[in-house]
Amino acid sequence: MTDQNGQPGRPEPLQDVTTELVRLMPRDLIFTMRFLGESQHRLQRHFQDFIETEMRSAGMTPQTHPMLHAFIERHAIMLRDFVFSGVSLSRQFHVDEIERLIGDTTSLLRVDIWDDLKSHIEAAEKQFRSQVPRLPNLLSDWESPAPDTPEDGQ
Repeated sequence: MTDQNGQPGRPEPLQDVTTELVRLMPRDLIFTMRFLGESQHRLQRHFQDFIETEMRSAGMTPQTHPMLHAFIERHAIMLRDFVFSGVSLSRQFHVDEIERLIGDTTSLLRVDIWDDLKSHIEAAEKQFRSQVPRLPNLLSDWESPAPDTPEDGQ
């Protein structure tokens, strides 16, 4: 954030950014579905079996490719995540729809979200501040090169 002279300034107070995010919720906050637990395991297992069958029919087995299991597992996870992400993206709900569904006429959901946002923003800022002392060493490769100095008056 910059001040009115274009100089780096202090970021806006935490309360202001949290309130601004809550103000934008009707437009920007989307609730999506997320499959958890056994559902994730079952779909991953399905894709592992599917990939293994397809690869076996193409002549690739653990005997011919010793690392095949790791390949199958990784790709099964990618396919599982692709499926669940696609389903989740196709079923999104705005905050006002959720409030109507749960009968939240007093906007308690928004207050709860405001509290959560404020708490998580504070935690993120605290975590970053704890890393600042190490940043100069971590960012040394990103520094501008030193200006060339003429040698021997050249």
